[in-house]
Amino acid sequence: MTDHYCVMGNPIAHSKSPRIHTLFAAQCGQDLDYRAILVEPGHFARAVADFHAQGGKGLNVTVPFKEEAWALVATRSARAQRAGAVNTLQLDPSGSYYGDNTDGVGLVRDLKNNQNCALAGKCVLLLGAGGAARGVIEPLLDEQPSLLLIANRTPGKAVQLARDFHDSGRIEGCGLEALAERSFDVIINATAAGLRDEVPILPPGVVQTHSWCYDMMYADEPTAFMRWAQNRGAERTLDGLGMLVEQAAEAFYLWRGVRPATKPVIQSLRQRR
Repeated sequence: MTDHYCVMGNPIAHSKSPRIHTLFAAQCGQDLDYRAILVEPGHFARAVADFHAQGGKGLNVTVPFKEEAWALVATRSARAQRAGAVNTLQLDPSGSYYGDNTDGVGLVRDLKNNQNCALAGKCVLLLGAGGAARGVIEPLLDEQPSLLLIANRTPGKAVQLARDFHDSGRIEGCGLEALAERSFDVIINATAAGLRDEVPILPPGVVQTHSWCYDMMYADEPTAFMRWAQNRGAERTLDGLGMLVEQAAEAFYLWRGVRPATKPVIQSLRQRR
């Protein structure tokens, strides 16, 4: 019998998750289908309940529902509990939901394993303080950067987020304007500005010729953040396609108990662009 999975978000038409999980299933000999579902704000809980009632086994959650998903589930993994955001749900036949967060491990695996970017001792800037940012903070701190600085348009949110994780490593929070006269080894964009083809307003000098700039968004063409970083001389600019595949592999393992190979899937997706 075919098992059913999906990704829910808004917007969702751009999602490559159905293709990724179809490739994983073929690679691992798993009988499943996976689709993308557009959910209107305020209707997430109902959409999950409806999918569960239709026999759904699990789902991924993307913008803007990750924090709502955290509140919805009955039990959570330790990393989801810590993050305060859930991007993967396992739906139990009894009616309870289990939540996990695979974003952070996906990001770190892409940076380390696929891009050969070591984070230990680096000064890392994380842009944004929403659910996407929360999910990656602890895995980033586990890599022992010299500093993880969270910067957000609303400074208070970044400061509070840094306080929430102060026991995991050297972390600070500030507003975007406070970045003046500072530069970073790695800059990670976790804002939703890319959905509007925009870039957070950042002071000049944040990007240097040694900087690696990583956008957690992905697109068939370089994202607005990647173009912005390239124009300022960044050494490397990367999109979040590898992160997407790596976090999906972790979710697939949770659901199916099989860990797929990610590099062939990343290669296949890039060739289709």
